[in-house]
Amino acid sequence: MKEIIFYRVVTRICLSCVLVTALACGAHHATIAPAEAHWVASWQGAPQLTEPRNMPPVPLAHVTLRQVIHTSIGGTRWRLRFSNEFGNGPVVIASAHVARSVRRDTVDVSTDRALAFDGRQRVTIPAGGTATSDPIDITVAPLANLAITTTIDTTPSALTGHPGSRTTSFIVAGDHGVDRAFANAATTEHWYLIDRLDAIAPGDAAAVVVLGNSIADGRGSGTDRNDRWPDILSARLRASDATKNVAVLNAGIGGNAIVRGGLGPTALARFDRDVLEQPGARWVLISEGVNDIGGARPGTGAAIAQALIASYEQMIDRAHARHLRVYGATILPFGGSFYDSPDHREARRTVNTWIRSSKAFDAVIDLDAVMRDPNDAERLRADGDSGDHLHPNEAGYRALAGAIDLALFTRATSDRF
Repeated sequence: MKEIIFYRVVTRICLSCVLVTALACGAHHATIAPAEAHWVASWQGAPQLTEPRNMPPVPLAHVTLRQVIHTSIGGTRWRLRFSNEFGNGPVVIASAHVARSVRRDTVDVSTDRALAFDGRQRVTIPAGGTATSDPIDITVAPLANLAITTTIDTTPSALTGHPGSRTTSFIVAGDHGVDRAFANAATTEHWYLIDRLDAIAPGDAAAVVVLGNSIADGRGSGTDRNDRWPDILSARLRASDATKNVAVLNAGIGGNAIVRGGLGPTALARFDRDVLEQPGARWVLISEGVNDIGGARPGTGAAIAQALIASYEQMIDRAHARHLRVYGATILPFGGSFYDSPDHREARRTVNTWIRSSKAFDAVIDLDAVMRDPNDAERLRADGDSGDHLHPNEAGYRALAGAIDLALFTRATSDRF
């Protein structure tokens, strides 16, 4: 059942008696999408300094590392970026290859493409730097798995990566960059060094960046299943002619905070890198704040709520200055979790009330309404709770992705602001 109510543009979607409200604001002016093909990011890794407990099972020196990523949009021409942003010394890559992933550590060797960097196979990435490959030609379908196989000479002790990959990576000693499969590989469920994959896409293609924490990053979802809620949203967008060229970039970092503390750079600190600098970005969906609230000292909930509101306003202004449309997601309930306290509950209610009523965002995506227990608004629905009362399970992630109105990502919508 769908009920349409207009306030400027307001859409309510009833999904199993749960309301999701999108409040569209017409106060900003968009640039028209370029008519010619252009670079659009198809996958993003949101790098951070790898914590000691998430380091590789063997040192990344004189080894070959095979990592699998999942595209959103497809294409025939690509470039890949590696990052040593948090390194305390250089990364030396002897060679890197991209091929379609068949399963786990196995690739289709007929699709293998060697990467070059300014025409050279070998590249040294200095501490704090990145390296983007020269373009390669390979036909890759939307929602496909790609294997990135990197033969590495040296890495620094401070390693750049993305611990919450929910994807198995494989490491073998020596140079095996063109091998079809790996024998006796060490495995780990983390990504290292890879940062972003871009495709040449049609002129109407664009990307939505999901700026989030472990809920966007998919804690509680399945390993090698690509069933985080941004993955499911991407599949929904791909199934519609109106949105098939909209990429979804998952900029979730587990444990991330907006203002201070948490894991990885704060959302404010990484906003340029992970949102504004993403090729083809047209929308940002901000789904952060629970870790700021949950990590707040007793008695400081009201102060952290106001700090979050000020931070949302800052991010909205920064995005609008770059002609991005900004959607705000309400914070999920956490009753019964290790974040639970009366002070933290009140802070969440304050922030969610502001998100819903301030009209600061171009639209509001009410994820709280999707996931709260109908009998206790401070707790997750039992059928969507992973068990820790903070993170959804796979069914919960399907509910979150299914509740988002795809009309928010049409060109007609984006051109109105």
